[in-house]
Amino acid sequence: METIRSKDGTLIAYERSGMGPALVLVHGTTADHTRWQTVLPMLERTFTVYAVDRRGRGRSGDAADYAIEREYEDIAAVVSSIPGPVNLLGHSYGALISLEAALRVSNLHKLILYEPAIRLDGPIYPPGIRAQIQALLDSGDREKALLILFHEIAGVPEDQLASLQKEPVWAARLAAAHTISRELVDEDYILDPLRFKDLNVSTLLLSGSESPDFLRAATKAVHAALPNSRVVVMPRQQHIAMSTAPELFVRLVTGFLTEPD
Repeated sequence: METIRSKDGTLIAYERSGMGPALVLVHGTTADHTRWQTVLPMLERTFTVYAVDRRGRGRSGDAADYAIEREYEDIAAVVSSIPGPVNLLGHSYGALISLEAALRVSNLHKLILYEPAIRLDGPIYPPGIRAQIQALLDSGDREKALLILFHEIAGVPEDQLASLQKEPVWAARLAAAHTISRELVDEDYILDPLRFKDLNVSTLLLSGSESPDFLRAATKAVHAALPNSRVVVMPRQQHIAMSTAPELFVRLVTGFLTEPD
C-alpha cells in the first residue's frame, strides 16, 4: 500500500497494480480497496490501477470529526498526485465522492460513475432505517446492520446477499461497519446542476436495469447535469455488477476508457 496526505493531513492509502493508463477506483459504503478483487485482474491487463482505501477503513487514516467534503479532498489528492491524465471510477457513495472530486482536479481524463446515491425529491431511505442501523451498530450487531444496508437500501436480493457474504471483502465490510451511519449523510446532499455545467470531462454513468428506483433516478439526474455524459444500463443487473457480472462490468469500463477521445 502507498499513501498520500489529504488536505486535512489524513493519510489516504491505495494499492497500485497493473500497467497502462492510470485508473483510480473508489469503493462505496463499508468496503475497502479489496472490494474490487473480482474485477482487478482484468483491469490490470489494461490499466495502472490505484485502488483506494477511503478514510476510516483499511490502511487509511481518519479524523475525529467526519464531513463528506473531506472525502472529496481525499480523492482529489490521490488523483492530483498521479502524473499525467487520470481516469476515475466511483461506485455508490464513492461515485458521489468522485463526482465532487472531479471539480477539484485538473488532470482528469475520463470519469465513470456507477449509481451515485443522491436525493432528488424526498428521502431516499426507508423511514427509520438510519435509526435502526445505528441501534444495531450500538448493540454490536455489525452483520445485521450490513445486511439491512444492502437489502433494504441498495436493493440487493437475498440470494445475492449470500454470495456477498462469501466474498473476501465481507470481513473488511464488517470491520468498517461503524462508518455506515456517517455515510448515510448522502441523503442530505443536494445536487446543484449549475456547479457541473463546465465539467466537460467525458463521463460514463453505469446503472443496473433492476436497481432501486432512487438510484436509477439519481443516475439520470447526474447525466442531465453533466455536459458530456452518457448512460449505459446493464441488463438484469442491480447495484453490485462488479460481483454479479464482472466480465460485463470490465468490458464496459475498458471499452469506454480506451475508445478515442
